[in-house]
Amino acid sequence: MACHRKEYAIKGVRNKLGTVVTALLIHSDIDEGSHALRAAFDEIDRINDLMSVRKETSEVALMNRNGYCDHASSDTRYVIQKANYYSELSGGVFDITILPILQLWEETTRRGRVPLKAEIDERLELVDYRNIVIDEEKISFRKAGVGITLAGAAKGYAVDRAGALLRQNNIDHALVNAGGDIVAIGGKTDTHPWKIAIRDPKEKTRFAGTVELRDQAIATSGTYWRPFNDIFDAKEGKPARGVVSATVVAERAIDADILATSIFVLGAERGRELIGRLERVESLVVAGE
Repeated sequence: MACHRKEYAIKGVRNKLGTVVTALLIHSDIDEGSHALRAAFDEIDRINDLMSVRKETSEVALMNRNGYCDHASSDTRYVIQKANYYSELSGGVFDITILPILQLWEETTRRGRVPLKAEIDERLELVDYRNIVIDEEKISFRKAGVGITLAGAAKGYAVDRAGALLRQNNIDHALVNAGGDIVAIGGKTDTHPWKIAIRDPKEKTRFAGTVELRDQAIATSGTYWRPFNDIFDAKEGKPARGVVSATVVAERAIDADILATSIFVLGAERGRELIGRLERVESLVVAGE
């Protein structure tokens, strides 16, 4: 008679990356699984320490203050290069140099108004991913006043890194979810995939569909993840109105994260065209009325 190992569900929940991060492991050794879980959350903290726009000691904050970072980590360089690749691919609607626009909207919203067109146009002069220069370990900006935010990419990358740490610690079945950015390690079992329900943004009690994942990632951009729409069109300098939600399945969460945001801005038709140029990527878009 075959001897089957007992598998345990080991779960961790933390407030990180500005959202709730949940990690679920299916593993036969509770101690080993718990150690892997801690390592995964520690890795998320490490990425946040490098890339948070609000953490004064982060590499991103250093660049925004000084206009450069002499010895940027390979992680930060990778995320910026990946973001710029998709900026080129999306025609600039996704652009990490959107920070001056976000700051403008934060400033005027606190005063109880929306920005004037002249104010937006002035800040848009600073929004162009081509103003970022990467020269070996040094990252710098071509213009004074340029600033970046990796909010649309770093969360996906942090989830990818958490998944990598789980694999390094002998975990074959796991799911890491950071506010809708999800990476699947293997399937739920050797024979069954992870099943992810996609919430219907028009009716929160219903689901728009279900996706099966195995060694893949998924990310959703939609207004229902937030109390207001803070996804901005980098070409217009205004909140995006393309679709209600965009979900992307890809091999890595960083790609799914950036593409979901890009499609949200581009809209259904242009978003489908973008996805059609990529391999091993799928999308589900819920358009407005």
